[in-house]
Amino acid sequence: MPNTKTKNKSDDPELIREWSLPVAATLGSAVRVKGILQEVRSRLPPAVRKSLNMQSGELTLVMAESSKTAFRATSSIVTEALQDIAKLPIIPREIEDILGITTSERKRWLEDGRLPSAGTRTVRLQGRARRITFHVFNPRIVEDLLDRGAVDEWREEDARTKAENRRRADYHAKLTRSLKKQEKVKQADANADDAATGLSGWDEFGSEGLLW
Repeated sequence: MPNTKTKNKSDDPELIREWSLPVAATLGSAVRVKGILQEVRSRLPPAVRKSLNMQSGELTLVMAESSKTAFRATSSIVTEALQDIAKLPIIPREIEDILGITTSERKRWLEDGRLPSAGTRTVRLQGRARRITFHVFNPRIVEDLLDRGAVDEWREEDARTKAENRRRADYHAKLTRSLKKQEKVKQADANADDAATGLSGWDEFGSEGLLW
C-alpha cells in the first residue's frame, strides 16, 4: 500500500487581509514601513504577532482558516492601530532614511537646533536589561523638511562654515608663524649686537645689580 504524504501547511486554506500604508505615514521610506510593522506588532498578542508581515510595502495578516475568531480580533487591532499611524513619532534610523542623511549629520543638526526634537523615547534592547534613550521627531515637521529640501540648504551652510573656519585657522597659523619668525630675527639681532660690542651677558650682569 503506498504511503500517504502529509499535506503541506502552506497548502491549507488561509485567511488573508492587507492594509496599504499612506504616504503621509511612510514618507517613502522602507525603514519607516518596517518601523510601523514593529509598532503594530507590539500591540498584538504575542501568539499572533508573526502572523502580521510586510509585503510590497503593505501590512499583510495571514492566518489559518480555522482561526477565524483570532483573525477577526487581530484585524480589528491592526485597523485601529493604523488609524493614527501617520502621527507615530519618527525614530533616528527612520529619519536618516527619509531625509537621506548620515548619523553624524542628524546628531549635528539636532544639537544646533536645525532638526527639532519631538521629545525622547526609552526602550529596552531585545534580550538585554540595558535601556537606551533617543530623540524622536514629528512626522509633519520631517515631511516639511523633505518637501522644501532643507537638507541641501543645511549642507551648503555647513560647507560655507567649514570653509570659513578653515580660512580663519589658516590665517591664525600664518600669523603665529610670522610672529615666531619675527621673534627669532629679533633674538638673532640682539645676539649679533652683543657679539659686536663684546658685551655678551650684559643683561644678566645688570640684573645682578652690579651696575648700581
